[in-house]
Amino acid sequence: METIDTVPSKVGVLGGGRMGAGIAHAFLTAGAEVVVVERDDDAAEGARRRVTDALLKSVQRGTTSETIEALTQRLSVSVNYNSFGSCGLVVEAVPEDFELKSTALKAVEGQLQPNAWLATNTSSLSVGKLAEQLERPANFCGLHFFNPVPASLLVEVVLAEETSDELGTAARSWVQSLGKTAVVVNDAPGFASSRLGVAIALEAMRMVEEGVASAEDIDAAMVLGYKHPLGPLKTTDIVGLDVRLGIAEYLHSTLGERFAPPQILRDKVAKGELGRKSGKGFFSWDS
Repeated sequence: METIDTVPSKVGVLGGGRMGAGIAHAFLTAGAEVVVVERDDDAAEGARRRVTDALLKSVQRGTTSETIEALTQRLSVSVNYNSFGSCGLVVEAVPEDFELKSTALKAVEGQLQPNAWLATNTSSLSVGKLAEQLERPANFCGLHFFNPVPASLLVEVVLAEETSDELGTAARSWVQSLGKTAVVVNDAPGFASSRLGVAIALEAMRMVEEGVASAEDIDAAMVLGYKHPLGPLKTTDIVGLDVRLGIAEYLHSTLGERFAPPQILRDKVAKGELGRKSGKGFFSWDS
């Protein structure tokens, strides 16, 4: 398969939201041609705008030696899955719902060449169960990027039982070429990062609920005492309380009561307090 160094020369991204746009940005700045596929024309233009804005920031900060014109020349957006036909790798980045991801992955696989790779950006769903829905499970793995992708130094490479050794090796190389570090885990609920991150966040929420301390002080304890760059509650606001609730419910169903979502999380989601994207979560966010 043709590559630029170790990154496939053409990469597809399904979904151009915050995560998908970040993934597209990462591969573009690593030298690949990237096509982002969205559900309709409006969403596609939104994806183009998000990726272009991220690329412009990289140019302004000097984290890439390329011009914005050169970078955007390698970017295309589409509403057709057949745009993935010439991609060496496609990364799925649609919302964290098993049926939605499964349907999307099967549709993408149907457009790929037999030797192309396919990956999911799921943060908690079983990569093995998603692989069961595919015709070529050996060509499939998890590539769990972290938000915000341009600033994050980590990608979790998730290997299902059917994932080929060749793909596992290639995925590590891709991550290194993106300037990030690969943490390799076998498929398990929540993998390593989400399982640990959600466990800490849920306990922090219970502490707020029980009146142990304020959200500000709980976060300060983790930032100052344990050198976390952000506290667990501010991180939850950035990820999205609805996203955290979905992951917690999945982990609760697979790993038991220790991942039961606290009532305060359910209440905030029900009130539309989803974190940064809604303007309020455990903290208030201005424009």
